[in-house]
Amino acid sequence: MHVAVVIAALLVSAAGGWLVVMGVLRLASRSGDAGAPAADGPQGPQAIASLRGGTWIGILERLAVTMCVLVDESAGIAVVVAVKGLGRFPELRENPGASERFVIGTLASLVWSAAIGVGARALLT
Repeated sequence: MHVAVVIAALLVSAAGGWLVVMGVLRLASRSGDAGAPAADGPQGPQAIASLRGGTWIGILERLAVTMCVLVDESAGIAVVVAVKGLGRFPELRENPGASERFVIGTLASLVWSAAIGVGARALLT
């Protein structure tokens, strides 16, 4: 039972998180910024192109965060966020649309994966 809950939590975190992040990014793109052209937003082609590999990084991030919550290792979440931020810093510094996409996507991903971890942990106790 414990193994099944952990595996299910990891799968829901990874796959469901992708859907949640894409939905949040679409909402953010629609609301837009009052003065910025739509192409410069989080769903703009330049933002998407500059953050190559973001889908895979997001999946790995969600797996790591969910697992950290499951094993009660909150410091691990800080490490995941720090590594991700430092790894993307050069791209984020040069592209405001990519920076916005990164912040919105990361926050949505972290909230989703932490919530799945908390829910799975509640089932395990």
